[in-house]
Amino acid sequence: MEETGDAVKEKKLVFVTVGTTCFDALVRAADAQDLKGELLKRGYTHLLIQMGRGSYIPTKSAGEDGSLAVDYFTFSSSIADHLRSASLVISHAGSGSIFETLRLGKPLIVVVNEDLMDNHQSELAEELAERKHLYCARPQNLCHTIASMNLESLLPYCPGDATPIAKLINRFLGFPDD
Repeated sequence: MEETGDAVKEKKLVFVTVGTTCFDALVRAADAQDLKGELLKRGYTHLLIQMGRGSYIPTKSAGEDGSLAVDYFTFSSSIADHLRSASLVISHAGSGSIFETLRLGKPLIVVVNEDLMDNHQSELAEELAERKHLYCARPQNLCHTIASMNLESLLPYCPGDATPIAKLINRFLGFPDD
């Protein structure tokens, strides 16, 4: 909670992550005024951008006068704490970031990097979006996705049990059953 004049306002953090990649299009989209305005309209108070190897530098803001507080960093040894404290996660389409966020039960928008060749990541993001576990966007329609999203419509992600497959592989390789 933060003090804002007479009222106490709950901190609602949006965490943007590009992982170890360079994804300036996502960082630039997250830094756009219309997107920040849309986040404010939806009650978010803070925007934290992990910009990776990118060269685009977002605009920092202390969040005075009812604006969104914005900060950024390049890398962290672990983003787990940022994910845990987030009210909404906007991520690149890396499977590690996607599944770590879904396991934490956080609302997620995955932004596909269309500049990648043979973008198998988009297939994963689109499949999980079709199953209603997350929203899938492109940098150019991220603001529209935020404006039209209904987080209550997302379904929790329940990881499958890999034990039967592991046992089958072990049997095939000649290892004894446990």
